[in-house]
Amino acid sequence: MKRALLTLLLGLAAGTVVHFAYFAHHHRQADTLEGQLAWIRSELRLSDTQFERIRDLHQASHPRLREMAAQVAQMHAEFTEFERTRLTSDRVDFLEFARFVETRRELNRECLDSTRQLVLASAEVMTPEQRERYIRLVATAEPLMGTLTN
Repeated sequence: MKRALLTLLLGLAAGTVVHFAYFAHHHRQADTLEGQLAWIRSELRLSDTQFERIRDLHQASHPRLREMAAQVAQMHAEFTEFERTRLTSDRVDFLEFARFVETRRELNRECLDSTRQLVLASAEVMTPEQRERYIRLVATAEPLMGTLTN
């Protein structure tokens, strides 16, 4: 009886360890740029040449996109602080808020433009069938559908 219980417990422990190791490895891989590009390559059945060109495009734009993501996070923190001040002191600096809103709009425009340029450049490398599928996969590129399929 002890032997059966010990075997069962060891099997459960080993299964749990393997489960978490497998998902930790695959989840971490999907979060990287290389993991995402590998998924796109597989999903769109890109040739080696297409994949290399798209990888180069993404790697070239990656630092700027990360910089903008940091700016977005900073803007979010500033807004949270602004809102906290408004709620605790019941005071609003409308000029400061107007500057914040304009800065945020400009940053959103930059993010959209950079993303649009990357999507368009990537789509140019693809065949029409791949391009159509890619546009459907990239949710932020939906407004580009008419531009790319004409």
